Amino acid sequence: MAGNSFGELFRITTFGESHGGAVGVVLDGCPPGIEITEEEIQKQLDRRKPGQSKITTPRKEADRIHILSGHFEGKTTGTPILMIAYNEDQKSEDYSELMKAYRPSHADYTYEAKYGFRDWRGSGRASARETLARVAAGAIAQKYLKEKAGIEILSYVEQVGDITAEVDFNTVRMEDIESNIIRCPDQGAAEKMIALIEQVKSEGDSIGGIIRGVIRNVPKGLGEPVFDKLNADLGKGMLSINAVKGFEIGSGFAGVTGRGSGHNDPLYADEKGEVRTRTNHAGGTVGGISNGETIYFRVAFKPVSTIAKEQPTLNRQHENVVLAAAGRHDPCVLPRAIPIVDAMSALVIMDHLLRNRAQNG
Repeated sequence: MAGNSFGELFRITTFGESHGGAVGVVLDGCPPGIEITEEEIQKQLDRRKPGQSKITTPRKEADRIHILSGHFEGKTTGTPILMIAYNEDQKSEDYSELMKAYRPSHADYTYEAKYGFRDWRGSGRASARETLARVAAGAIAQKYLKEKAGIEILSYVEQVGDITAEVDFNTVRMEDIESNIIRCPDQGAAEKMIALIEQVKSEGDSIGGIIRGVIRNVPKGLGEPVFDKLNADLGKGMLSINAVKGFEIGSGFAGVTGRGSGHNDPLYADEKGEVRTRTNHAGGTVGGISNGETIYFRVAFKPVSTIAKEQPTLNRQHENVVLAAAGRHDPCVLPRAIPIVDAMSALVIMDHLLRNRAQNG
């Protein structure tokens, strides 16, 4: 395994590089009969694409998706789906300095250490451009989950630097998230976040933050203990996203400050006789299996490592040099990472839904 595939029954394999001819995905195991169009997939890709606001990279890519197989008369056929988006606005000359020097905290050095050489044009496979393939596949999963299982998936920017939004994830709506360019449903905090990102950008620097993920109406029983716990696969999916340095589900690290008597989620039967929990510190999974409550988690993104400020580093001869990276880069990845988090959530839930049906009918 080369690490380019994700999922068991609903399985994706991504391909392509940032400055190659194209980026794409092969999706295998997709159920037949899902009504989906290129335009529907494109809506999700447009949320991820570069150049969409003043706080994202100015690279201009349409990210126009093309479905080349596994799709006929507007529906999935059940055979492998190949989707591809051709690169159009590469400026590889902007990266010529990176032929000689390694960017601090980027994959430049580690890729070369692993493979013996690296694609210095826009980072190759280490570029976040690869994630458009995940978003394309995730769009199909999201439609199936919403229409066939009533599952709702969304995420939003909860924190940028030290600015934190005050939002109730139980009631937040997609229209609230999409109401501003930072994709934060707290309008007051959003304005402060945008101002901070603009300031950081003007200084040639970058900044990180936290995305809150929410998955509603998940049926009970999803998850495959012991190694494929639902929360473990969600963690793997999120940690596979570029620049992610942390994942927590439910109460997460805050839970260590309490006691079991306060942290346990008491069970009760609702008016329909369904088992519910009075609280949801577990975040919708217990023992690695969904319990029917809302799944919620947080994903921490580090500041982008490619910045215009001068930084000390090494060249390929391991000599001390100073690097101020050129090229077009996001000062903060969070607003464009929202659809990626959504996509990885959908891919995990879709895979486990199909696995659960295969086992239990």
